[in-house]
Amino acid sequence: MNYKKYLKLSFASLVILSFITLNSGCSGDKNKAVDEEQEEEPIDATKDNLVSVNGELFSIPSPLQTSMLLKNSGANYSKDMLNVTSKLPSYSTEYKKALNLGVYGADLGYVIIYGQTQDALGYLNASKRLADDINVSGAFDAALMKRFEKNMGNNDSLLVIFTSAYRSTDSYLKNNDRTAVSGMVITGGWIESMYFTLNILKKDFKNKQAVVQRVGEQKNTLDHVIKLLTPYYQNPDMTELTELIDAMVDLYHEFEDIEVKYTYVKPTTDVANKITTINSTTEVKITNEQLDIITEKLTAIRQMIIN
Repeated sequence: MNYKKYLKLSFASLVILSFITLNSGCSGDKNKAVDEEQEEEPIDATKDNLVSVNGELFSIPSPLQTSMLLKNSGANYSKDMLNVTSKLPSYSTEYKKALNLGVYGADLGYVIIYGQTQDALGYLNASKRLADDINVSGAFDAALMKRFEKNMGNNDSLLVIFTSAYRSTDSYLKNNDRTAVSGMVITGGWIESMYFTLNILKKDFKNKQAVVQRVGEQKNTLDHVIKLLTPYYQNPDMTELTELIDAMVDLYHEFEDIEVKYTYVKPTTDVANKITTINSTTEVKITNEQLDIITEKLTAIRQMIIN
């Protein structure tokens, strides 16, 4: 499927995503603070990100939420799915560094969700190095690194610290007119979390159907991510990005035949607690053959990014 044909078939509006915006749903369990220097509301990683565009509300899963879904579905921790940090020195261009900052961010969220603190510091340090390399001032500063180390073993606190760092990254990039880099960070995170999701399906666990459902729901998210990169398509200074967009459009084509039945139910808002709940439902019908093709194509895209 070529890029021009994709543009005709895809949504008309550009949805600007943030890599991880979890303000919309905060957990009612306020049992843990980050540390005595800074208390923050705990993160509820089970809720979708809610993004409002032109008055329309979109429900966007974050890499962190995807990892929570996998854990809650009974899937075991699988370290061999992660992008090894030993590849870090090979990422020499801004394109590679930004995409893999998203990849390592998804990896870091995954290891935190699964309580694998022995792996967390390695992915935090990899993220810090890439953030420094693309001049994201202060996102992973010494104070944050100290807080992270201090709270090792306290997953609630680590999730808040992790989220704070990536919010700062996204905010800095957008405020400094570096939306292309921000879009690549988002893309890397989405690709990595989808890679987890698709590869977990090869294993046995109790609630596989919930994960299959998540795969089918990604058609709209993929459309949004492509649109985020669209302004830079065929930019002579970003030839690698053009190749990536073409591959993602080809992947989008494989989602077109997935049957998705969406039933709209008006969202409910708890004004007092500032919580909006999405009540709409989605039913997905996807074949094993479709899953195999999507897995193959997404894995090839990930290889483009991490190698």
